[in-house]
Amino acid sequence: MPRTRPGPASRVAAVLGGLVVGLVPLLAAVPAQAADERVTETVLQVPGTPEPDGTAVSLDATLLTTAPGTARPAIVLAHGLGGTKADSLPTARSLARDGYAVLVYTARGFGASGGLVHLDDPAYEGRDAVAMVDEAAARPEVERVGDDPVVGFAGASYGGAVALEAAALDPRIDAIVPAFTYADLTSALVPQHAVVGGPGSLGDVTPAGPTGVLKAAWAAALFTGTASAGGAADDGAPAEPSGSSSTQSPTPSLCGRFAADVCRAYLGAARTGTPDDDLLALTRRSSPDLGRIAAPTLMIQGEDDTLFGLDQADRVMRGLPASTPAATAWVPGGHDGDVSVDAQLDRLTAWFDRYLKRDASAPAVPTFAVTVPETALVGQADDDDRAPRELRSDTYPGRGSAAPSTRTVALDGGPQTVVNPAGARPGALTNLPGSGALGAAAAAAGYPLAVLPGQAATFTSAPVTRPYDLVGSGRVQVEVSSSTSEAVLFASVWDLGPDDPETQRPTSTVLPGRAVAPVRLTGLTPGRPTTVEVALPVVSHTVPVGHRLQVVLATTDSAYAGPVAPATYRVSLVRPSLVLPDLGGLTASGGSRLDVPLPLVVGVGLVLLAALVGLVLLRRSRRAVVDRPELADVPLVVEGLVKSYADGFRAVDGVSFRAERGQVVGLLGPNGAGKTTSLRMVVGLIRPDSGEVWVEGHPVHAGADVLSSVGALIEGPGFLPHLSGRANLDAYWAATGRPIEEAHLDEALAIAGLGSAVDRRVKGYSQGMRQRLGIAQAMLGLPRLLLLDEPTNGLDPPQISAMRKVLADYAAAGRTVVVSSHLLAEVEQTCDHVVVMARGRVLLSESTATLTGDGRRRLEEAFLDLLDAEPEPAGAAS
Repeated sequence: MPRTRPGPASRVAAVLGGLVVGLVPLLAAVPAQAADERVTETVLQVPGTPEPDGTAVSLDATLLTTAPGTARPAIVLAHGLGGTKADSLPTARSLARDGYAVLVYTARGFGASGGLVHLDDPAYEGRDAVAMVDEAAARPEVERVGDDPVVGFAGASYGGAVALEAAALDPRIDAIVPAFTYADLTSALVPQHAVVGGPGSLGDVTPAGPTGVLKAAWAAALFTGTASAGGAADDGAPAEPSGSSSTQSPTPSLCGRFAADVCRAYLGAARTGTPDDDLLALTRRSSPDLGRIAAPTLMIQGEDDTLFGLDQADRVMRGLPASTPAATAWVPGGHDGDVSVDAQLDRLTAWFDRYLKRDASAPAVPTFAVTVPETALVGQADDDDRAPRELRSDTYPGRGSAAPSTRTVALDGGPQTVVNPAGARPGALTNLPGSGALGAAAAAAGYPLAVLPGQAATFTSAPVTRPYDLVGSGRVQVEVSSSTSEAVLFASVWDLGPDDPETQRPTSTVLPGRAVAPVRLTGLTPGRPTTVEVALPVVSHTVPVGHRLQVVLATTDSAYAGPVAPATYRVSLVRPSLVLPDLGGLTASGGSRLDVPLPLVVGVGLVLLAALVGLVLLRRSRRAVVDRPELADVPLVVEGLVKSYADGFRAVDGVSFRAERGQVVGLLGPNGAGKTTSLRMVVGLIRPDSGEVWVEGHPVHAGADVLSSVGALIEGPGFLPHLSGRANLDAYWAATGRPIEEAHLDEALAIAGLGSAVDRRVKGYSQGMRQRLGIAQAMLGLPRLLLLDEPTNGLDPPQISAMRKVLADYAAAGRTVVVSSHLLAEVEQTCDHVVVMARGRVLLSESTATLTGDGRRRLEEAFLDLLDAEPEPAGAAS
């Protein structure tokens, strides 16, 4: 989590600051309040828990309120590892204006607080949190019920674990909101994903132990980064903590203000690459006792978090007593991405309003809410007003309800031999801890780096036939034999786009959450197979139609400390299938609403009816052209199209080209080249003076039956502004007269990438939003031939890049795409065949793969000639 002010730390410390600091992004997006609501801040020194040698510890704290003489419910805010109370002050001021008394403090071992860092040890950091509740109970600004204060506790990452520990230790706490944190530090830092028995929840795995695999990269960032930054005071100067301890770490240059036992535990594991007894004792001791928590708990967890994954939220939900009110929200972000969860502020305040203010009118918080990232055809969309799709449920699988149902996906792939290289190098690169967008880009572009030849066994499904929301952990049973007594595998599930017909490689590769699940097998008899059920990482991901799931079992991963001794493993599936959770009870937020008066709906229907009648009349008046059976396998053939206008201007002059199955064909030319006019004739919107168009061997004219297999976006989208985006798509499809199940509306909405904005009226859309909705409309029914006129108009660079993947996937599934553009680079990067047009004629038609060397020069020269050409007369068509 980014801190509010930078310190003089090293790059590692800066990365750490981006990982785990504070609660500011969690709560900072509070609306501005009236200027007369002045916040009173009182600086306090709160006695903390003495160090083991008896040295006193004082904690630097601040109490904030807007009504010093009025008792209010209290909220204690805890910051992240490496931070101070300054990180929480902006949030605290906002909450104070919302009617709370807010207590922020700097954890022991950081800033101006005394003592050493014990890594969220309940006996130290936990008891310090109880001391903050004691302080709140003694303050007149804090509401009490009898002798007990009305108090909530919240924190993110390191502070989130403190919130859990405080609730386990102190029954006076009335509600907590931990975020981006852990339920079990052992399974977070030393995970083991071997399963005993069947799945009981969304991420049920055996407790981690000596057989786990050390998350070495994250451990190094946490310990060494904080050691270099942990002694920084609020102003970035070296701290002079009050009540500092004489129990100093044995290696201050490496461990800073970490306690000696914490330092020894980390250094010992770092030297050997394996978790020893000291480290396991430390992580178990620093894990909250969930079974003792009675306070209502809202657990917010990030979907981009290889430090504290979604499995930790699952452990909280299953570890709390059944009588404890609990909810969890899986949200975008996390320690690998943007940790800011401003969008969750309403949920958080609703939780505290309900349980601290006892406000029955506070919005209900669903027991389980999960945001499903957009991973389908059109990729990511970045409009500021776009809301992601959220699935909700009033129950959580495995907690007070039956275990989730499952679905089985068949996998293909026989026994495979893989190698663990000496020194575990080269190592697969699946994520770069804390690198945010850089890590995402590396994962997206670096599939070969994550699946190294000879080091990964892969098992792949057939293309899915309907969109599937993968929420939770998949299971796969494998048989493993090793040349040594040990085997370590890193399991992951990938989303592969369709194969490119030329390269035979996936057009896209996505590793959901950039997460892997390590499995260490010990005590093996060399050469003798062992059967194990592997729990894949807990993820939230949508698998689009036509994409495949691939289970990867790799021998190395650079984020983990695997064995350095060379070995070979033989890996095969016990059953050729992947078992996935199937949460049919989840409901999507939003819905299809026709938010318009009935007369307007009737009017729209009449307009559509008139249009259909007109098409029938035009079809009857069209001259007869016979089918050409020899062209039945060719999606589009254009021969000799000519179109002149009344003023004598010839917009299209003998245009001919073909588009083969699986191709993305680009019509390239400047404005006025005749591209749009040609496309309008291809779909029968205007009649050519001469020439013909055949789609799959059938002639095209207005109202031709074959046009039902053609989707088009020409001259920009046109929508009814008072209808929502969804209602526009529904009305368009209804006009076709085809069954709704043939529309593939889910895919179209994923293409639009508009989130909940799809249920808003189109009149409020930006140009980019309208363009994406138009592309989705063109793709309704997944037509075999898709025509897009300047589809990237209004899109920003990330959306344009995503559009390229959309078109590649669409064509790779055996369909055909024709795209017009005036941008040379865009056609080169998007299309595999280019038709260069100028002044209504075709100058060049070739595969882009052949346009290298002389071919590339000819293309550039042709395009430059177009740009240098005399401007066309007024009224020239594009």
